[in-house]
Amino acid sequence: MTQLIKQILLSIVLLSGMSSFGQSNRNIDNPNLWQDFTYDMGVVFGGVGHAYTRPLQWGGNDFKNLGFVAAGTGGLFLLDDEIRSGFQGHVDDVPQIILDYGYNAGTPQVAYSAQGALYLTGLFTRNEKLRRTGVLLISSATATGFLQQVTKSLTGRARPETGLDSNHFRPFGGSSGFRSFPSGHAVLTFTAAHSLAKQFENTWVKAGIYTLGVIPGLTRIYEDAHWTSDVVLSWALSYFMVEAIDIYLDSKYDQKYNQKDTLGSRVSLSLGGGGVGVAYTF
Repeated sequence: MTQLIKQILLSIVLLSGMSSFGQSNRNIDNPNLWQDFTYDMGVVFGGVGHAYTRPLQWGGNDFKNLGFVAAGTGGLFLLDDEIRSGFQGHVDDVPQIILDYGYNAGTPQVAYSAQGALYLTGLFTRNEKLRRTGVLLISSATATGFLQQVTKSLTGRARPETGLDSNHFRPFGGSSGFRSFPSGHAVLTFTAAHSLAKQFENTWVKAGIYTLGVIPGLTRIYEDAHWTSDVVLSWALSYFMVEAIDIYLDSKYDQKYNQKDTLGSRVSLSLGGGGVGVAYTF
């Protein structure tokens, strides 16, 4: 408990300090790489802080969405044991390559490496749209990642693999077997998927990205590491975190994905040939 409080306090200090650290070059003409980097890192932590304080600004529709999520999660919670039996009855039908992808894609090392690479590409190519996308990815992953770690410890829900029922909780249980709610793999991968899908207009591209984003959560159910309600709540948490931070970034950057330029040159994300690319139009 003491360690958890220390982590929360440290995060608050970092959020307040880093948020003010990188804001000074907003109006600087032709900032250099270091000024862009410090500005972006300040925005990352400012975005995390904005996401955590966003509920203070909620209106009627926001509380309605919260009610839908709570009702849906509660309904799944009541059916978790039955759903688990259904998944376990078909686990042998899932190719091992899918299970391996689901586990590896949801690890923090893979998530932050990919996000960092995209951000650095935008930074060194002086592409504000890519920088903003990288900032959205990193700040969303940080916000959802920290929140799910705290929630796991607070609730102490037993994982299915322990053999305990879905309604067994051991708050501050400490051991990995009691850190089921929510799913870290589902949080990180769906956060990345929603952040990236927003960059594209093509419906099929979006569908492909979201498919890659939900597979890790599903594989965690198949592998008996999480209950279905854990994963679905993780997806909802990721969605709303990304949306909140994206609103915050609107006031921090002039360039945005899918932004239609009427004059001048344009840099945009594109997908083709098996990878993500950058298209320059003038």
